[in-house]
Amino acid sequence: MNSPDTKPHTRAQKLLILGAVLLAALSMPLSFTGPALALPAIGQSLGGSAIALNWVTNAFMLSFGSCLMAAGALADQFGRRRLFILGVGGFSLTSLALAFAPTIFWLDVLRALQGMAGAAAFSGGAAALAQEFEGHERTRAFSFLGTSFGLGLAFGPVVSGFLIESLGWRSVFLTGTVIASLALALGWRCMRESHDPDAQGLDWLGAVSFTAALTLFTYAVLKAPENGWGDRAVVGLLVASAVLLLAFVVIENMVKRPMLDLSLFRYPRFIGVQFLAAASAYSYVVLQVLLPVRFIGIEGYSAMEAGRMMIALSAPMLVVPILAGMMTRWISAGMISGVGLLTAAAGLAWLAQCAPGQSASQLVAPLLVIGLGISLPWGLMDGLAVSVVPKERAGMAMGIFSTTRVAGEGLALAVVAAMLAGLAQSRLREAGVADVAHALPEAAQRLAMGDLPHALTLLPGADQALLVHGYGDAFHILLYILSGITVLSAAMVFGFLTHPSAHDDGHADAPRPQGNVADDDDGDAALSPAIQKTVG
Repeated sequence: MNSPDTKPHTRAQKLLILGAVLLAALSMPLSFTGPALALPAIGQSLGGSAIALNWVTNAFMLSFGSCLMAAGALADQFGRRRLFILGVGGFSLTSLALAFAPTIFWLDVLRALQGMAGAAAFSGGAAALAQEFEGHERTRAFSFLGTSFGLGLAFGPVVSGFLIESLGWRSVFLTGTVIASLALALGWRCMRESHDPDAQGLDWLGAVSFTAALTLFTYAVLKAPENGWGDRAVVGLLVASAVLLLAFVVIENMVKRPMLDLSLFRYPRFIGVQFLAAASAYSYVVLQVLLPVRFIGIEGYSAMEAGRMMIALSAPMLVVPILAGMMTRWISAGMISGVGLLTAAAGLAWLAQCAPGQSASQLVAPLLVIGLGISLPWGLMDGLAVSVVPKERAGMAMGIFSTTRVAGEGLALAVVAAMLAGLAQSRLREAGVADVAHALPEAAQRLAMGDLPHALTLLPGADQALLVHGYGDAFHILLYILSGITVLSAAMVFGFLTHPSAHDDGHADAPRPQGNVADDDDGDAALSPAIQKTVG
């Protein structure tokens, strides 16, 4: 760490810095769950096409995820405090602007800007924590970071539901303004500047190619249910995305200081951590959008009632991540994470049995099982990610890990929404619903978004009960698919994160001691010098 203030912070000062970062982190899940719950109200207020409404959630997730690696590099080069302050301030301002967005277009644009500001705040804050805390204190700090996300996920829906019913959907964004402003005040007062003395600039070509590849792929997936996968525009977007992704890989292999050090992928534990981050998207995060849409749009719950139902899914986040951290004293983090994913898969299969119209009490138990399962790895992932690279490259470590997690979540949302729309279209066609004026694809997409009245308008001869039944069948199949993906993910996590190697404390997932990487039995001698400083 290189800082103009070399005097160590007192414990009280460190706790205030931790509080600032945790408040900033708390605002991120609120900015995800709140607008997801408000989506039906936003559609009624501002209108917009199915794709435009999908971008309310996807614009934030994609810009947040695709900017995290760049933000991590900027934090290391220009200062963790500086980037945190700019990010939290920008997040507060965009949240305020979102509360007054006049059209769906401006709402989507501001959501993208909010995601970029959130990436700066999160990367700068997490990198600052890595500089302030050492050893077990650092592990505990990052466990609290995961718990703050749990708080936002657990209470975000019910708070958002109350705000939507009491003050309207715009008040959801004002909540983010208040929380981010508190984080800004604390960070400005207590956080000191630090940076990586070896930082050599941002990999702009890599950042642009990566962001463009993610954006084009997501746009193609969102267009596919309505236009068809064989549509010329969809195919063109997918091809362009693949070309940009290939260009990103080439660029990262050529530049002196890449945004993503590809040599990391020769290290099994690194692969396991990134795969674990992406796996949680399909078993948990997509439900944060799909279930409120189903509860409000298909089953007729109020926003407040839907928010209360979502507590069952996220309540385990309040306690289980901390317990999982304690369990690592006796059980490896890889084993805990794999078991958690298998538990979540069982919960998804159980939830698949609950068709629309069943009582809320029948939904609570499977939602709790899913939440319990995904909570086991949730609090372990951040600490695992930070241990991969040297302390001085903490911004890069959190950037890579958080990009995998958040970008994977954004892509998962787009893919799963497209799958649900496609399954709904197939089930409606099999049920004999007439495709009046070729409106069935758009009607199925509206149905997947919970916009039942609009779907009925597009299909005037269809019976509402038939549409609800078709949606229920599609959701049933989708949950089985997600359960299968989660089981495969668990197998990959067991394979990579329980990889045997030498450790300083005997645990399979602990950071390695200093030594010679060439002598290790993992075959990782080809790692870059920066990585060798940490792993061997």
